[in-house]
Amino acid sequence: MVSKILEKIILISGGSDGLGLATAKVLNKANTVIILSPEKEKCQEIKRYFDIDFVVADVTKENEVEKAIKNVIKKYGRIDTLVNNAGIWIEGKLEDNQYERIKKVFDVNVLGAINLAQKVLPHMKKVKRGRIVNVVSQAGLYPKAERSVYHASKYALKGFTDSLAIELAPYGIAVSGFYPDKMNTHFFAKAGDNKNMKNYIEVGEAARAIEFIVESSEKLNIPELGIKNLGEY
Repeated sequence: MVSKILEKIILISGGSDGLGLATAKVLNKANTVIILSPEKEKCQEIKRYFDIDFVVADVTKENEVEKAIKNVIKKYGRIDTLVNNAGIWIEGKLEDNQYERIKKVFDVNVLGAINLAQKVLPHMKKVKRGRIVNVVSQAGLYPKAERSVYHASKYALKGFTDSLAIELAPYGIAVSGFYPDKMNTHFFAKAGDNKNMKNYIEVGEAARAIEFIVESSEKLNIPELGIKNLGEY
């Protein structure tokens, strides 16, 4: 039994770590937040300490995402906001990237976001309102050498975001692209890349930027919001 339903019901993918978790903590103060992650044990630990609900699903698995969306709507009655945050990193010369890793990057960074949006849209269209925030990154705007695969995935996500915003506006659904620069998280370390994060954005700052998008008037869309640490110029 649900004890309370707060202002918005917000689903965040990749919510068990990094930006996703930081955003969940910020938004959970005034809303009901559900994180989506394949890591059940980590989600259980988060719920114990922060009282943030979760659903277990791999964004690349259509049946798991569909089941997760249905479970959230069954429990809370609606999903007001989807934050597509799940993503993985890859870099290096193209010929040095293993094909399976390349495919995984596109499966998570692009198809994962499409999968979640596709499954939540029938509900949002039915109620004629909602908001989708796709975490794209500056990599979807400015190319760099030896990051061709990662940047290609983010350029694809930008194209998806921009086109979907036009498609869904008549239904009262806003679609935003969030474009943060590199953040101080475990994102790179998970891929075995130990970077110097001295001038990287603190994840809490990025989470508050997402909060600004999410808490905006339902009559407004914020097509693009980018943030960059001054030390990175």
